[in-house]
Amino acid sequence: MITSQYAKAYPSIRFNAVDPGYTATDLNGHQGTSTVEESADIIVRMATIGTDGPTGGFFDKAGPVVW
Repeated sequence: MITSQYAKAYPSIRFNAVDPGYTATDLNGHQGTSTVEESADIIVRMATIGTDGPTGGFFDKAGPVVW
């Protein structure tokens, strides 16, 4: 909810929430289903979107998450 509120309040800035998925890290004993590199893909993709990109959304590596 706060993501969409920020997106409405500041339309010139892109605000999005990102879920990298269950990632193999030290925190879970490397039991995650994705590597750090695979999980970072969506984060980097959304961090580098242009000014015409989406805003106020929730995304995972498959794309927009439907609520």
